[in-house]
Amino acid sequence: MNNKVFIAELAQRLGYNAKDAQRMVYSVIDAMADTFIEGNSVGVQNFGSFEVKKKMERIMVSPTTGQRMLVPPKLVLGFKISPKWKEQLRNGGDE
Repeated sequence: MNNKVFIAELAQRLGYNAKDAQRMVYSVIDAMADTFIEGNSVGVQNFGSFEVKKKMERIMVSPTTGQRMLVPPKLVLGFKISPKWKEQLRNGGDE
């Protein structure tokens, strides 16, 4: 599902026009982004949680040259699905 289809589906389900639904989605994403920038996590009940994690610096080896390189530390965004959805997906979508 791409962004356009998602916005159209959300607008249809909520009874809004596509422009208002898009504005709502972008507002939620902006609020989440601000929270991530502060280093905090965001939990959505019965869906999952998004968490900013710090990856430590590490040494990697280039497979083509064999040269060792230092990869600097970085922040990555992780997602942990809720147990409800995890179980539902394991069962092939059946509740």
